[in-house]
Amino acid sequence: MSLAFEVVARDGAARTGRMALSHGAIETPVFMPVGTYGTVKAMAPDELIDLGAQIILGNTFHLWLRPGLDVIAAHHGLHRFMGWALPLLTDSGGFQVFSLGKLRKVSEDGVRFASPVDGDRLLLTPEESMRIQHVLNADIAMVFDECTPYQIEDRSVTHDEAAISMLLSLRWAQRSASEFSRLGSSNNLFGIVQGGMFESLRDESLARLSDMKFEGYAIGGLSVGEPKEEMLRILTHTAPQMPYEKPRYLMGVGTPEDLIEAIGVGIDMFDCVLPTRNARNGWLFTRYGDLKLRNSRYIADTAPPDETCACPTCRSFTRAYLHHLQRVNEILGARLNTIHNLHYYLNLMRQARDAIVTQRYTQFRAEFARDRGRGV
Repeated sequence: MSLAFEVVARDGAARTGRMALSHGAIETPVFMPVGTYGTVKAMAPDELIDLGAQIILGNTFHLWLRPGLDVIAAHHGLHRFMGWALPLLTDSGGFQVFSLGKLRKVSEDGVRFASPVDGDRLLLTPEESMRIQHVLNADIAMVFDECTPYQIEDRSVTHDEAAISMLLSLRWAQRSASEFSRLGSSNNLFGIVQGGMFESLRDESLARLSDMKFEGYAIGGLSVGEPKEEMLRILTHTAPQMPYEKPRYLMGVGTPEDLIEAIGVGIDMFDCVLPTRNARNGWLFTRYGDLKLRNSRYIADTAPPDETCACPTCRSFTRAYLHHLQRVNEILGARLNTIHNLHYYLNLMRQARDAIVTQRYTQFRAEFARDRGRGV
């Protein structure tokens, strides 16, 4: 393994740390932009670095289907293929097969499904996920897990159903770890805590994963349709119990408010498609709330998107211009919006790290909530 992690400063449960990986060091808390197909949509690698991105996420499931492992192997891994020199994390594909819904069939072996690309029948197993991630050669790989849904049709998942799913994920985690070791990877494997909306199942999952001695631990199965208060209940219960000396990763979450709350209970790492997806839909995150560019109120607004923001978009363009680009569906609009949203998220992480180091995280969180509630 090639990961070294240390907690540098604490303010209550919030913490900032340093993670050393084979492609560079990361300061936490850290937000990882999502590069599903080997690219953060609309962004070049040097632009991401200029914005302050330290690590990005690649998608095992989608890269396996397109362009395929042979192409990536010819580049000796995902770093060279996508022209990214800094650290990478790859997910396991578990959430993507979860998203297929009734099109997938889960068994002890793994998940069978029809390829959304060409309809071929495929089987994704813990071992296959590890082999794919070995070819991708990211600094951090994730175990293959089953993402427990919040609801089945129109009812909540029961304790027994969540337990069956969680125990399957534990068996898959052990198989993932065994295959990862057999492949002789020099990178790092993280475990994923599951258990649905049940604290006792989360506790059991975490305890048994801790015995497997992963290099880091993630909370999965949140932001899958549950009410916000349910997500926060499980998060605030689980995060403080995760191994102190290992990185803590909250998968697929979420809004700026979610990130600030999660940092407050000790989470170190985040990823989410929200800043880039919302950008393409004309939805900007700002210090004073969310700005929806399609709204006609911005048609002649000469103010920058966020007067407190130093990103290239806010320095050079007005709300009226971005509204115009959104209305005529110009690709430049998607790029400028993405630049702003990623700057906002990455700068929010910088501000959080500074607040923890200076022992003012509680004040920072209160000021953040006050400003975001003010409205644009």
